[in-house]
Amino acid sequence: MPRIAIYPGSFDPVTNGHLDIVARACRLVDRLVVAIGTHAGKTPLFSIEERSTMLTETCRPLAERCGTAFEVGTFDGLVVDAARRFEATLLVRGLRDGTDFDYEMQMAGMNAELDAGLQTVFLPAAPSVRPINATLVRQIAAMGGDVSPFVPDVVVGRLAARFAS
Repeated sequence: MPRIAIYPGSFDPVTNGHLDIVARACRLVDRLVVAIGTHAGKTPLFSIEERSTMLTETCRPLAERCGTAFEVGTFDGLVVDAARRFEATLLVRGLRDGTDFDYEMQMAGMNAELDAGLQTVFLPAAPSVRPINATLVRQIAAMGGDVSPFVPDVVVGRLAARFAS
């Protein structure tokens, strides 16, 4: 039976922290689905299509190096429903610090109640990417700061184009 994992998030934009978790997850599974969550109450900087393109460009090569099948999907409801749709039995979550741990433990508990067949796997972020946060990246880019240490080159260009006015 193939090991299929879902890694959900907004990925607005994809950061080096996301890539770190994708690379680690690819070493554990046969297929990884990076699932972009869409929420009516949020206004993302990048469209679903733009985020999907950035994720494919940056993450697919990581998966290919590991021999892991890779795809980008979307969901707009519960992550457990998305996991079922993608036939995932593992839910990947990255941890940067204790605050993430506390929140993610609550989510893992709730998800386990909603779907006992979905196992949450916590992957610790590498020390070099622990401070990276997509919200801060957007703020730095909006103020003209250098985000190149925090995101892949392709994302640097897209952020610069988005805020070039």
